Amino acid sequence: MFDILMYLFENYIHSEAEVMVDHDMLTDELTRAGFHQDEIYKALNWLEKLSALQDVNAYPYYARVGNQSVRIYTKDEMQLLDTPSRGFILFLEQINVLDFTTREMVIDRVMELDTTHFSMDDLKWVILMVLFNVPGQETAYSKMEDLVFDEHDGPLH
Repeated sequence: MFDILMYLFENYIHSEAEVMVDHDMLTDELTRAGFHQDEIYKALNWLEKLSALQDVNAYPYYARVGNQSVRIYTKDEMQLLDTPSRGFILFLEQINVLDFTTREMVIDRVMELDTTHFSMDDLKWVILMVLFNVPGQETAYSKMEDLVFDEHDGPLH
């Protein structure tokens, strides 16, 4: 499923190509690209849920709680997001790439991925997808894009 999300992000969203809204056409294209139907439906559902996360009435726990809050991860979250990944999320909060809401959106989307192996690079792509889809996060997206695509000699955090 994550491969499909990456394919869509790189070929439609990140490349600024016109996004196809016809699910049937998109499903056919992804099938021709070699993806399986069930994985395609999971990926499209994942994207629909990402879009739905912007509805604060549906997700009231995204209400702003203040700058001094600390995120406590569940056991399941810690199994998928290792210590460096959680540290990277905290780093992004400290440099104002993520705020409370976008952090929770990222964690929500990570937990909905159908995978047992999740890398730091995967996390960076999920963050880019979330920031790209949230109105008003253009500056944060640009900062994150710089972190992903610029080569650094040392650790980012």
